[in-house]
Amino acid sequence: MRAWHDVPWGQDVREYFRAVMKIREGSKEKRELHKATGLLLADRLLYSAVHYPANYGVIPQSYCADGDPLDVLVLSQVPLAPLSIARCRAIGAIRMSDEDGEDDKIIAVHIDDPQYAHYRDVSELPPHTMDEVKRFFVDHKEEVNVGRIVGHAEAEQLVENALGIYEEKKAEHTGPDRPT
Repeated sequence: MRAWHDVPWGQDVREYFRAVMKIREGSKEKRELHKATGLLLADRLLYSAVHYPANYGVIPQSYCADGDPLDVLVLSQVPLAPLSIARCRAIGAIRMSDEDGEDDKIIAVHIDDPQYAHYRDVSELPPHTMDEVKRFFVDHKEEVNVGRIVGHAEAEQLVENALGIYEEKKAEHTGPDRPT
């Protein structure tokens, strides 16, 4: 089973979507989804005091301008195991770009976690939470533009757009990583 293509994302983005975890909160190991196998590739270790401020994964059956699935940070009271699947709700996003173009990050809560399930919008989080997330991306990548934080409505639209692009690509059967 390939995490990107074979895991169903869900049915209604406003209710929830599934996310496949790549990196657990607190980790210093950067992993990438190996597109051909669906396994995780150990990419590199983060240096200095930088570590992932939240669980980090992808939304299956989504496609972005950089040729990858849409990235998601999942807030939960526990670190989630790599390749585990969590039911999530988008509460916001960070509009970002890097050397490859747009690289937005969805901010989501694990809806089965009673500590986070009640959050509906990123504006409800303690301000320091998003400060830490933004700082992580500034420190973690050399060439990155960390833009504005947007709320749940725009984040849901980003997810819906990425899911729609995936369906278009699937219908076209284009690219080396074409969905099957």
